[in-house]
This record gives sequence, C-alpha cells and structure tokens, in this order.
Amino acid sequence: MEETMVIIVGAGPAGLATSACLNRLSIPNIVLEREDCYASLWKKRSYDRLKLHLAKQFCHLPYMDSPPNAPTYQQFVPRKGFIYYLDNYVSHFGITPRYLRSVESAIYDLDAEKWQIVVKNMATTDNVIETEVYTSRFLVVASGENSQGTIPDIDGLDSYGGECIHSNQYENGRKFRGKDVLVVGCGNSGMEIAYDLWNSGANTSIVVLNPVHVLTKEMVKMAMIMLQYLPRKAVDKITVAISKLEYGKLSKYGIQRPKKGPFHLKETSGRSPVNDVGTISKIKSEEIKVLPGMKSIRDKDIVFTNGIFATGYKSTVRNWRKGSYESFDEKGMPRKSFPYHWKGRNGIYNVGFSRRGLRGISSDAQNIANDIYSNTTVALGFNN
Repeated sequence: MEETMVIIVGAGPAGLATSACLNRLSIPNIVLEREDCYASLWKKRSYDRLKLHLAKQFCHLPYMDSPPNAPTYQQFVPRKGFIYYLDNYVSHFGITPRYLRSVESAIYDLDAEKWQIVVKNMATTDNVIETEVYTSRFLVVASGENSQGTIPDIDGLDSYGGECIHSNQYENGRKFRGKDVLVVGCGNSGMEIAYDLWNSGANTSIVVLNPVHVLTKEMVKMAMIMLQYLPRKAVDKITVAISKLEYGKLSKYGIQRPKKGPFHLKETSGRSPVNDVGTISKIKSEEIKVLPGMKSIRDKDIVFTNGIFATGYKSTVRNWRKGSYESFDEKGMPRKSFPYHWKGRNGIYNVGFSRRGLRGISSDAQNIANDIYSNTTVALGFNN
C-alpha cells in the first residue's frame, strides 16, 4: 500500500493541469493513467487533420501560454502542435504519470478519512497483472467526459458485413478512396471526417442526427472575444445572424438549426457548434450527401460499405467509483452545476467535466489545487 496526499485518475489535459498546479504548490500527488502514455486521446485516438476548435489564445493549460512552436499567423493549433505543447508542459512541471494503471475501485474510508484506490498494474514485465492499493486524503477524478467512445444501438449493426468504426479509430481517408462511406453524426468530428473522406476520394454520405449550429472558426473566435464583454444571449443573437448570412437556409440541405443559441447550448448541454472546414459547400454541391436519422442498417436508403460513427463519448467514472454516487449522476457527470461542479464531499474533486474545453479545465485545476492547499495548510496549522 502506498500513501500520498492526492491521487489523480487520468493523465489527459485535465489530469496534467491538476498535477502541474499541485506541483507548483509542492503538494504530493500521483497520476494514474490506464493507457501507456499521457493525453492518449490526442496521441492515439485523433484523426490526422484535427485542429483545436478555438483560437490559440483560448487553448492553453494553467501557467503556460499557447503552444510556443505555433507560428503567429496560425490561429488554430493542429493536433501535432498541441501534442508538442503537452510534451513541453509535462516536462516543465515535472509530471510523472504512472501508466497502464486501471483503477478498479475508489472507496472513502470514513474512519480513516482517506480514500482507498485499488488499481490493476498492467505494466509488469512478466505480463502478470498485479493489484496495487493507494491511499490518499484527496481524490481528483480527471478521466473526463470523453473517456469512452459510444456507438448507438442500431438494428442490423451486429450482423453488418462491412467495416464499422468509432471516430476515435479514424486516422485519415486514404484507405477509403473510391469506397462508399457513411458518417453517422454531425458534430465537429463527423463533419470534419466527412470532408476528409471526400477530399480523399471516398463516396461520402453523412447522417444528420440532431439540429446543429454551423459557424466558421473566425465566427467562433469573434464570439469568444465578445463573450468577455457582452451577455451570452446577445452574442448568440449576433452569431446566429452572421451564420445565416454566411450559409443561408441550411434546412434545404437537411441541416436544421437549433432554437437555442450556440453558446447557450454549449454551456447547458455541452454541445458545441460545428466549426465548418469546408463540409457545407460540399453538401450544398451534393458532393457529400445528407441522410436523415437512421433506425436500421436495413433501411432501403442506407447503402454503404464502411461506416464511421462520430457519435460522441461518455464518462466512465461510475465503473470504478464505488459506494455513494452523490457526486456523479447516472451518466457519470457531476451532479452540481457550473460553477460549483468541481468539488464534492470528503475530498473528492473532478476536473474536465465543465463542458468548457481547455479553459474550463484550467479553471477547475487551479480551483482544486488552491482548495487542497488551503485545507492542508489549515490542517498543518492545527497540528502545530
């Protein structure tokens, strides 16, 4: 059994940011990561052409500005540039995650007033999985909202003979050249993958499952700046009006616009507006075909040889967080709403669940580290 002050579950940007903030305050912490690297979603499960969806001034972690290698003219940092930034971040703040550690359970001991975390260590040299036990005064859940890709239950999918993958397995469209490919889902990943497939020579169709706001990245950047000075409702109205001028009536092409504004939806449901990379022009020219929602693979209108499901992710915290679920709801999301979401009872915290991207992660990590610091300082003061 190993004891430390803080256990952090997850070495994505959220876990790294929290460890960095704790290290600055000299608070001992251990980061446990189930994969064999940090930021595995970015390093191993992201497509090649991915860029950060917000301008670089809005995309950095605490105490280190946007990627230093990004050219001044490059407003939206590409995947490799962000990975380079994270590499520098980990090195600068001396973060040392323990890899191939799968957390099996985390239980709070009321008598000892400590957390007990049971972990499977899959990093042993003889391929024998060992069990490790850690105790800590504080537990930070940093496994995030995007812990596991989800594919909806669709009639006929199990017996379908073609290739079906989640978007986190998609790298690029080269192997799909000349093939019929259906993308299911019209969020940022779905729309961008559809464009990448078309650009690679695939016969591309996309299923639009829900109404969606479509913006250019420049519109999003402008809106982010306006949100610093204007009410969200006003920014939503301005942004939607500009989008209508840019794209016209998208319902003619099978894309409905939500009744609520783009940033209202982002804050209340976590649904981001689509940053158009060129997909809409291909939809308008019918080079990318739009299909309505699908209930069955056997639908007469659904004909494809490969399927890519850009249907989102889910939290997995309730798979291992044992005992009372008062901090997390049935979907593994914090029960408390923003801005009080990051702190639970008995020294449990969560970071990366605010649905506010890297800015939300930065705010959560700093709040958590400062709160732990104040609690440990008070405790030390009483002991003296």
